[in-house]
Amino acid sequence: MVIDTATPPTMLPARDLVSSPLLPDGFSVPATRWTHPSVRMRELLRTEPYLFGPGVYDPMGAQLVMWHGFRAVYFSGYSFAIGHLGTTDMDLYSSVEIADGARRTVAALRKFQLTAAVGDPDKGVPPRHLDIPPVIVDMDAGYGNIFNVQRTTELYVTAGVAAAHLEDQVLPKRCGHIGGKALVPAGEMLGKLRMMRAVADDLGNPDFVVIARTDGLSAVDAPEPARGLDLAIERGLRYLDSGIPDLLWCEFPTADREPVETFTTEIRKRFPEARFAFNYSSSFKWFNEPEPFTFAELGALGVGFVFITLGGQHATGHGLSTLLTDMAEREEQGYIELQRREWTPGADHPTRSHHQFSGVPYHHLVGQAFDAARLGSAYVEHLPDGKVV
Repeated sequence: MVIDTATPPTMLPARDLVSSPLLPDGFSVPATRWTHPSVRMRELLRTEPYLFGPGVYDPMGAQLVMWHGFRAVYFSGYSFAIGHLGTTDMDLYSSVEIADGARRTVAALRKFQLTAAVGDPDKGVPPRHLDIPPVIVDMDAGYGNIFNVQRTTELYVTAGVAAAHLEDQVLPKRCGHIGGKALVPAGEMLGKLRMMRAVADDLGNPDFVVIARTDGLSAVDAPEPARGLDLAIERGLRYLDSGIPDLLWCEFPTADREPVETFTTEIRKRFPEARFAFNYSSSFKWFNEPEPFTFAELGALGVGFVFITLGGQHATGHGLSTLLTDMAEREEQGYIELQRREWTPGADHPTRSHHQFSGVPYHHLVGQAFDAARLGSAYVEHLPDGKVV
């Protein structure tokens, strides 16, 4: 497909499947490949009762989210800290580090769509046409003043990130479930939000989704006299008064229902159409809750985006620990048992064939199509005397 550069990609005629210059003849991808991620996220927020994004911290995790059909990817800062630094969420990584992680993740999703669109012709695996989920990225407290926010937002927007959230903590920030949090003045937070919006608009992405987070509910220090839920509501209303945030997120310290219901109800008294983001936090033992929130119930309260920050981290730790325990006890049989589970008939574990998951069939076909035999299915070299080896 040749894109008319005079026509924005989002204005191109909608088609189910289209060709791509990066695919050999006969293969295709969903036309949504050329819908900007921010536009796609806004459309999903408009048409879905709620949008759920599993939390990941690397490209492979995001690809698995995409493979299993989820409509959004949440790139968690806490997961990034654990997965890349082996430490907690205390502002120990820089804006450039997480922005580069997000950039590589967005690029990996675009590549993975091509990989899936090829399948594995040699093994009779048919193409699979996957939509690219928008990626929502943690911006913590902006990693500095408004000019740090300016730089970070530029990195995110140019990386193809659909949305980012910014919180109102002092620097260095803390995980929302670590004690001792303090808030910057509301005016400083509003300046950072205005900068986010201004940078995205300046870069030609007015659809970039801005999420404002307040930690007012459990902060121990703030310029205002109010504390607790009253402070969180006051902050939330001030942020929405600016007209900037598309979603409002209050970080709750427990899984209790009442604070969530009160916060959303009070905010909607002034802003009836307000939409919220909700961290279905893995810090809470939801399995011990007598009546845990369902995603549908959160959607009915006005929550537009639901995410589990450390879901991928816990799954990775559980799965790898299971394998390591088995191999410690049974050596090679522990790994062989993993393969049995992966290759169980009907199981949908795309990584069981790292050959296909990493895109070897795609590279072979494209290598042939681009006349680059070394990247194709055979390596052919012509000697000076005309012989082929």
